[in-house]
Amino acid sequence: MTIAFPTNQDLDPIRLREAFGAFPTGVVAVAAQVDGYPVGLAASSFTSVSLDPPLVSINLASASKTWPDLRRARHLGLTVLAHHHGPLCRQLAGAVEHRFDDVAVTLTPEGAILIDDGLAHFDTTIYREVEAGDHILVLLELHAVDHTNELSPLVFHRSAFGRLA
Repeated sequence: MTIAFPTNQDLDPIRLREAFGAFPTGVVAVAAQVDGYPVGLAASSFTSVSLDPPLVSINLASASKTWPDLRRARHLGLTVLAHHHGPLCRQLAGAVEHRFDDVAVTLTPEGAILIDDGLAHFDTTIYREVEAGDHILVLLELHAVDHTNELSPLVFHRSAFGRLA
């Protein structure tokens, strides 16, 4: 069966966002203490990259107001968010001064912030940043990892949060 799939389509941003949204992803909190204050954001673009050296990646909008502060941290904490973290994910996208209100966190000696009840935790440093269109691909080197099998992940799909069945 042959189906016509036209090339050179008009790839407008709305159409692209809808197509990209068909792929479900997990969500991570990226956080650190910067100048004595907690700084963080949520990213749905987390993926493993390499075992040797141990690397993961996130993609962030070049226009991010938070990334310029976060990238100054010595270490960044990544927390894989669990199914109950939908409200926290929205909070991490909200007002900077309230992103960590009433959130139980652990601060590592290196300044990484980890959400206490997350599915997995990674202590990382920036390995490399790559400009990629209107985003920045951030490769992060892992220095410590911990995880639990007791929780299910928060799933981001078609601009909404859900959980695995």
